[in-house]
Amino acid sequence: MFETVSGVLITLCVLPFLPFLLIYAVGALRREPKGLSFRRAMDFTTPFLVFSVSALYNYVFGSSFGFYLLLLALLILAGLLGSAQNRKRGRIDPVRLFKGFWRISFLLLAPCYLLLGISGFILHIVNS
Repeated sequence: MFETVSGVLITLCVLPFLPFLLIYAVGALRREPKGLSFRRAMDFTTPFLVFSVSALYNYVFGSSFGFYLLLLALLILAGLLGSAQNRKRGRIDPVRLFKGFWRISFLLLAPCYLLLGISGFILHIVNS
C-alpha cells in the first residue's frame, strides 16, 4: 500500500501538469465553469510544482539548497503581498492573502518548471 501511494506521489511530483490536466478535465466533465475548474486545478498543482522546481534547481545547479531557496522566495512573496494588501485596505485578510499567494506562486513556478526542465534535459544530454 505504501509503495503504491509513494509511487503515485512521485509521479505527480515528476509530472506536475498531470494533476492539473486531470483536475481540469474532471471539472469540464462535471460541467463546472471553466474559471472555477482552472483555479481548482491551479490550487491542487502548486505543491507538486514546489517540489518539482526545487528538485530541478538542485539537478541543474548541482546544489542541495533548492527547496530552501524556493521557500525563502515564496516567503518574501507572501510578505510583499501582505504589505500591499495592508497599504491598500488598511488591514490584512488572511484568506485572500493566502489565495492570492497560492495562485501567484503557481504562475511563477510554472515557467520556472519549464525553463529548468528544458535546461536539465539539455544538461543531461550534454553530460551523457
